[in-house]
Amino acid sequence: MLAPCRVNGADNQDRGNVNASYEGAERRVGRIDRPADSRAHARFPEDFGQHFVIFVDTEEEFDWEQPLSRDNVSVTAMEGLPEAQRFFREAGALPAYMVDYPIVDNDRSAAIIREMHEQDGCEIGTQLHPWVNPPFQEGPDDGYTSFTGNLPLDLQRAKLERLTARIEEQVGQRPTLYRAGRYGIGQHSARLLEAAGYRMDSSARALFDYSGEGGPDFSKFLTEPFWAGTSRSLLELPLTSTFVGPLRKFGMGLFSLGDTIPLWRTFLARTRLLQRVSLTPEDYPLNLALEAIRRLIDDGMPVIGLSYHSPSVVPGHTPYVRDAADLRAFYAWWDGVFELFARHGVTAVRAAEIVAAADRARSGS
Repeated sequence: MLAPCRVNGADNQDRGNVNASYEGAERRVGRIDRPADSRAHARFPEDFGQHFVIFVDTEEEFDWEQPLSRDNVSVTAMEGLPEAQRFFREAGALPAYMVDYPIVDNDRSAAIIREMHEQDGCEIGTQLHPWVNPPFQEGPDDGYTSFTGNLPLDLQRAKLERLTARIEEQVGQRPTLYRAGRYGIGQHSARLLEAAGYRMDSSARALFDYSGEGGPDFSKFLTEPFWAGTSRSLLELPLTSTFVGPLRKFGMGLFSLGDTIPLWRTFLARTRLLQRVSLTPEDYPLNLALEAIRRLIDDGMPVIGLSYHSPSVVPGHTPYVRDAADLRAFYAWWDGVFELFARHGVTAVRAAEIVAAADRARSGS
């Protein structure tokens, strides 16, 4: 038997009704930058249970308040990653490290990644930051070209091939997990990834909209995996985001009103009637994360995804961890989340195991 996925309290029929309002199915078939048709939703074996997976955006350091620059390739914060890995290992967690070009093009940071892979069996995936990933044919750095999906198709392919090969060279294993920097997927992303041998993408950030910056719009995405690609061998696992609050049931519709009503979302958040929550210690306090996780567990969500950026493990490299106190709060956030998971029997899972389970359910074995 297959386990039905429940999202925000809605069953498969409800989700089909929601998806029916999206653009015509023929325009989104196989793509990961559009909400999936309900027929593409992945399912899991009845005995799969509920699990969590952690993705680490493993990347160079840069000033988050300044324009992106091709010159920002420093990776000194990687020295703090082994200690973070020990913390997660001791907690029973199994992070997947999504590495970009500056990480694997630097011998020291590449060695750190390789050692974690060899010693702990950490999964190593791909994260493409086009502004620091050769070949460079897109002209000056700007916001529009920072979304890989906006680049010419051949350049997208060339950057992906270069990064994939460099990871394989440095780590000794070809990556099959992918995440686009800035969540910058486009209409060609799924087939490019599938052709390159990738089995999972985690670029879609459910309930968020980056179209104002020239990026994709995920505001109508549900936090649920679906099959994509020309032959449907690519599993899209959107970043887990959900709504909390008394009006959660109406979250997508009410939240969208903020596009036209000034301060609407601020009002909803301050009154705690409705809040959008992503599962990351970066910008989302523990109490909100715990409330969101409890709702997702109650909904029967089979896979709950969490994430953070690797420079956050060393103070001073991201807006979220500026000093030692912030770093202690960072780890306390994870302790609280792991405690909640343990109470509810939600266990860690590897990304490859998620794909394997979805494959098994699809084949009926």
